[in-house]
Amino acid sequence: MSWLDQLPENVVELKRAGHLQQNGRSAEALPILDEVLAVATDPTTRAYALVQRFGALINLGRIAELSTSMTAAANAVREIPDPYLRGQMHAFAALGAHLQSNLDRGVTHLVQASRALAAVQDNDRETAWGWHDLAMAYSYLGFHGHALTAIEQARQVGAAVGLAPEIFAAPGIRLRNAVSLDHQGDTDGCLRVLRDIDAELSRYIAIGADQMRPGSRAAYGYALARRAALGEETEANAAQWLTASGDSIRSRDLSHLGHVCLSIAAGRPQQALAMLDAVPVAPEILGAAEPARLRSICHAAAGDHAAAHAADRYAFRLAAQRIDRLRDGYLDGVAARLDAQETGRDADRYGDETLNDPLTGLPNRRQLERYVGAMLERGERAAIGVCDLIGFTAVNVRHGRHCGDLVLQRIAGVLNRVMRRGDFVARFAGDEFVVLLPGAGPAQAAEVSRRIAAATSAENWQILVPGTPIGLAAGWSEVGANGRSLSAALAAAAANRAPTR
Repeated sequence: MSWLDQLPENVVELKRAGHLQQNGRSAEALPILDEVLAVATDPTTRAYALVQRFGALINLGRIAELSTSMTAAANAVREIPDPYLRGQMHAFAALGAHLQSNLDRGVTHLVQASRALAAVQDNDRETAWGWHDLAMAYSYLGFHGHALTAIEQARQVGAAVGLAPEIFAAPGIRLRNAVSLDHQGDTDGCLRVLRDIDAELSRYIAIGADQMRPGSRAAYGYALARRAALGEETEANAAQWLTASGDSIRSRDLSHLGHVCLSIAAGRPQQALAMLDAVPVAPEILGAAEPARLRSICHAAAGDHAAAHAADRYAFRLAAQRIDRLRDGYLDGVAARLDAQETGRDADRYGDETLNDPLTGLPNRRQLERYVGAMLERGERAAIGVCDLIGFTAVNVRHGRHCGDLVLQRIAGVLNRVMRRGDFVARFAGDEFVVLLPGAGPAQAAEVSRRIAAATSAENWQILVPGTPIGLAAGWSEVGANGRSLSAALAAAAANRAPTR
């Protein structure tokens, strides 16, 4: 019995939708999934349908709908303690993040997907497809070694339940590795990988393998055409493999670029250049550098070596930018973890874990109330500030909850760094933080507010949440002055909130 067979509702419809998606017909699968969601009441059935709907939108390249669809799928899966479902959702979420050019979020989903799928106890065909989709996500985000490991896992799980090996051939993984080598100047390495892909296709043809997926056909076709564009003949007919490749954006773009390569190989570089100009392709399919590299090959074939050199330099620069983004994302992740550790360094001073916010490591509302209560009992007073994030709602809508959590961790680190010794910072609720400056008056509060504004502005939010500006609004009051209670001081501070400058 497969994972789907255990669902109480709409199993036949969900299997049909899955079969259509696996065969490159996501546009036909989408209305079936919508019909299931209109009638299904079982939470697991609905969660699975929402995850598969999210995957169909990714295949069709409907980027504007991804954030809403991912949020719906993630919320549904969160209520279901099932590792396969969680792993499948995170694999799709990584692909979605790639299409939205959000590398940091994509990498996080990759790690979560791998851990979830590894926790599945009873492997079946759905789990095999989960590993396949994770392999695709690894590959598109540029982690080719991890992609090969994941696709081998998909083959092993699939073989155990009787799935043919060619179903999980996944030549696109090695194809993306090949062109990335070429973009970095290693054309010999690229050709070696393309020859291996050609040899694998020949083996499948020789044994009469007949379960090749449309996406695999497009990748095999492009590998053949790309090799021909680089001047090596192939026995297989590339044009044949570039046809009937399904309705996904990946297959469509591979087919178009493949025919560009075939025009180059046929000695028609000007026609190939015209084709590149006529139809733009998504930079996520083979990397932003691929069209530029094909232009270089066209110019070289036409004898315009100056233009070829310029196009090659541009392709190399685009490839280098991707590597830089990977490095920046790594540094950004380390910085966020260090900020979280920094905010939690005084946990012993403030109390046990029930008094600390688990996301940021800061004291929580309960601990703030205890701290202020003890201060008031001693007859002390303090300046108190209420800080809200500007742009936080947009972060959650555009980039998802995970990025929202990273922003909260980062702002917690910012607040903690700029405070004076002895000051108190707490996460009060949601995106609201409270800072307490014992013994301080308006002048000290204004200085701290300026430091908060400067530190917030200095952060590189575009790496973390591209296209979404982040700022802080702060308001100040006094607690303990004239017998003012914490609740009254917080209300007064909140009423005075304004963007920090």
